[in-house]
Amino acid sequence: MYTGIRHLHSTLAYVLLAGLIISILYVLFAYLRNKPYNRKMALLGLICAHLQFVVGLIMYFVSPYGIKNASGAAMKDGIARLYFLEHPLIMLIAIALITVGYSRAKRQVPAKKQNATVLAFYLIALVLVLSRIPWHVWPRI
Repeated sequence: MYTGIRHLHSTLAYVLLAGLIISILYVLFAYLRNKPYNRKMALLGLICAHLQFVVGLIMYFVSPYGIKNASGAAMKDGIARLYFLEHPLIMLIAIALITVGYSRAKRQVPAKKQNATVLAFYLIALVLVLSRIPWHVWPRI
């Protein structure tokens, strides 16, 4: 079961990055050209992020590197700390930013402001996601 969830989580990472980048680029072009806000494009990034979060949460409790690795010794080892604490925490913050950005944009009135809100929150979230991907085991397609 762990192997299947790990492969799903790794594959969905590509989907998340693609969804975020597509959402960011679409909103950026809409912002620059004063086009109306498109909730469906912002929703693409939100759905990808939440789907990846659910699979990641399952993996956190199934993986030997997740909650089962909670110890003081894990905090001294950089790789163990990345899997146990840094990766899940930063990804949770990134997903919260994506959710807040999407929710705030829904409540704002001018389209330019909606696009700017989604752009800012999604860009910060993308930077956070890219900062905590375990690149040393990143799957190559």
